[in-house]
Amino acid sequence: MLAISAIARKYGLSRSTLLYYDRLGLVRPTYRTAAGYRLYQEEEERRLALLCEYRRAGIALREIGVLLDRGAPTGSAVASALEKRIKVLNLEIAGLRSQQEIALALLRKLGRRKDRDARSMTKENWVALLRTVGLTDSQMMEWHAAFETQSPEAHQDFLESLGIPAAEIRRIRQRSAKAVGGTPAPQPPPLTPADGRPRTAGPRRKSA
Repeated sequence: MLAISAIARKYGLSRSTLLYYDRLGLVRPTYRTAAGYRLYQEEEERRLALLCEYRRAGIALREIGVLLDRGAPTGSAVASALEKRIKVLNLEIAGLRSQQEIALALLRKLGRRKDRDARSMTKENWVALLRTVGLTDSQMMEWHAAFETQSPEAHQDFLESLGIPAAEIRRIRQRSAKAVGGTPAPQPPPLTPADGRPRTAGPRRKSA
């Protein structure tokens, strides 16, 4: 006959778990001493051993109770409970595999994105590269101006590929166009008075 603490140690259970099984009527102590100690005989220990074995297989406590209350559990009853458990496990495994495939697909997608980011050129990297080959700020502006003149749409695409904000792209293209005379509005030609000396147009007078 084993006390509750001894049987708990033997089966790797906590005292509170044994008390819980007692409340559910799954495994009850054979005796209680005057001091309130619970004692388990061999029959109750065998019942507890079966309970622990079924729990490791994942069978629910309610089903275990039905099996234990039949006396010596028959092979067919245990087999039926185990087959039911296997079906549940197969469904859970299928669900986990589906989640695994989705997670792996997301990781691959993130990996490709990281690879693209690692291979992509940024504005800072591009400027550093141009400085490495000896270009000054004014020469860089000349390069942008030539790019804007020859292929403005390709220039736009290139600036976007560097991850430059839209507002900054507009400023770069405006400065590039201005550098080659593309942006400023045409000024009126100088006026030539009767004396033949050119002069610029003055402010227009308001009519009375």
